[in-house]
Amino acid sequence: MSAPFSAPSITPRRQFLQSTGLTLLSLPTLAKAQQGGSKPKSPASANAVTSAPVSSPALEPLNRFPRMQQDWLVDVVRGIEAQGNAQRAALKTQADAEAYVKSVQKRIRQSFGPLPEKTPLNAKVTGVVEREAYRIENIVFESRPGYFVTGNMYVPKGRTGKMPATVGLCGHSLNGKAAEAYQSFAQGLARLGHICFIIDPVGQGERFQYLDNAGLKSRLGGGVSEHIQMGNSQTLVGEFLGSWFAWDGIRALDYLLTRDEVDPQHLGVTGNSGGGTQTTWLCGLEPRFTMGAPSCFVTTFRRNVENELPADTEQCPPQVLALGLDHLDFIAAMAPKPVIIMAQEKDFFDARGSAEAYEQLKKLYTLLGRPENIQLHTGPDPHGYSQSNREAMYRFFNKVTGLPEVAAEPTLTLEKDETLLCAPKGQVAELKSRTLMSFTQEKVANLAQQRKALKGEALKAAVREVLRLPPLPTTAPDYGILRGAGSRKYPAKAYCTYTVETEPGIHALLTRLQEEELTSRIPGAAKRAILYLSHHSADAEMRSDAWVQGLIQAEPEAAFYGCDVRGIGESQPNTCGVNQFLKPYGSHYFYAAHGLMLNRPLLGQRVFDVLRVIQALRAAGHQEIHLAGRGWGALVAGLTALFANEVKQVTLKNALASFQVIAEDAEYQWPYAVMLPGVLAHFDLPDCYAELANQKLQNLEPWGAGDGMKL
Repeated sequence: MSAPFSAPSITPRRQFLQSTGLTLLSLPTLAKAQQGGSKPKSPASANAVTSAPVSSPALEPLNRFPRMQQDWLVDVVRGIEAQGNAQRAALKTQADAEAYVKSVQKRIRQSFGPLPEKTPLNAKVTGVVEREAYRIENIVFESRPGYFVTGNMYVPKGRTGKMPATVGLCGHSLNGKAAEAYQSFAQGLARLGHICFIIDPVGQGERFQYLDNAGLKSRLGGGVSEHIQMGNSQTLVGEFLGSWFAWDGIRALDYLLTRDEVDPQHLGVTGNSGGGTQTTWLCGLEPRFTMGAPSCFVTTFRRNVENELPADTEQCPPQVLALGLDHLDFIAAMAPKPVIIMAQEKDFFDARGSAEAYEQLKKLYTLLGRPENIQLHTGPDPHGYSQSNREAMYRFFNKVTGLPEVAAEPTLTLEKDETLLCAPKGQVAELKSRTLMSFTQEKVANLAQQRKALKGEALKAAVREVLRLPPLPTTAPDYGILRGAGSRKYPAKAYCTYTVETEPGIHALLTRLQEEELTSRIPGAAKRAILYLSHHSADAEMRSDAWVQGLIQAEPEAAFYGCDVRGIGESQPNTCGVNQFLKPYGSHYFYAAHGLMLNRPLLGQRVFDVLRVIQALRAAGHQEIHLAGRGWGALVAGLTALFANEVKQVTLKNALASFQVIAEDAEYQWPYAVMLPGVLAHFDLPDCYAELANQKLQNLEPWGAGDGMKL
């Protein structure tokens, strides 16, 4: 078999694919449709800015390339999947299959990082509910010191000897383990002779982390909203929320194994949706599980990308795509132990991907001599742990454990939520549990004490590594010249927009304000150029932002360029639904999450874009660059200036003050796109700003933790 993947360095896309042994399948084309439907004008008249009063409504920001990021990402992920499929197709023998299993186990551990040391569980049974066929024990334990997990353990009655046991994991139900579907499978297992210990996920049930004033509900709404708020900022200190979810499940298994009733030879794990995610990750991480049943999660990363489907922070493991892993590989890590994949015909997790994963796993299990140990059940229902899927799980687990065949789900009697509470009023905060964010804040403080102040080349090396910046190509990038979009009311007589190809399939949009009605090559007669990096849209900000117009007026002899990096302004994505760009779970989040999965942070991608634009300006004849930026663009500008000798002056407005202020403030408001993995172990932004003193840095009105989503 071919060698295991290693995390690639950041290169332009074709080189990135080649560095991992991938074959480039196709190059996406840029969106070709121009806004408006009028007859094209001549280049000169199209770019001229008329002096006559304009009575038309306010101009919408230009966005001529809304599919660029999506087309690029789909192409890259298709290439990764093709390489993974080819690698698995090359497996011919049992030895090949065994080597593949070891390979994916190693890569999974690399993605999820080191797990913490085990500490005392300090488990307590806070209540017992007696029912005719089983009892429910309400249990609290500490998966980490002072960090409480709540769960219900369903224990069958009237049975002798040790019993099979399952860790149950919940999807995104606000009431966690008390939700109907999750009570149902836990109770159903108990009625069939299995112990089931079902736990609340963090941010749900009795484990809300952002409580309202009454202390009973989440002020963020719980579930997804809590997960991404607490999980995104963990990235800055080198943590991954999915590892925290998995660790809770591992410690739940540890608790089960303290119980005399539990048969250690039959240990299952199952869950649906977000619980299906946790089940899948645990199949890959915890070798003590002997059987698994993930429901409504396992598909392929390609299907999720093509379907523009955002996933929670804990569902997007760092480097997972760069390491060549797919959902099926977490099941492969458990092979040839018994696993049933459960999908739904009407799910948003694509059932075609579930079938594709199953077919790949079927071959692997066959080579390992256990083809019967991998199964697929596709229910007829929408997303959810419906009765059809629960019955498929019961049949599979009973067959594996030697219990009687299951004809149908037993008759269930659901409990009221309050019956299943482990804390007196239903929140672990009453028990003085630590919040997840407190661990992040603690690590921030520790890293700040340990981190050495970096300067010069040492700082640049650290920034380059965290951004995953590649060496720049030796030649300047090619660029296209767009037809004009009519009068844009810029503070100049004319303009021209260039599409600078920073890597195959990706273009930064560069608009020059000028006096001549010119649509030819970038004019570089002026020695000095001002390069402005936009916050949200260069087109809008050049028209309406007085500060930007002040930059233009302050240096009338300099050429002025407004720049949108990938995913900003002219290439703001229109994916993941309608008007989703600024939503916490929208398109900007989607591409940021996939950047981390590709081991290419989106912030680093954008810095690379600007370095390539500077190459283009230098090749055109500009010898000095005044690099300016506002808001999100200020952060990109500040980091870029470290690596561009042509930059002689840096002016920032509303730049992020530090990464630390985000990580230590649970209420921060900055997008996932600024979160660099593990950055606070290496440097912080004040180090970078100090380094720019020799480039005449002006850092105006820095933004704090709560300012990053301002318009």
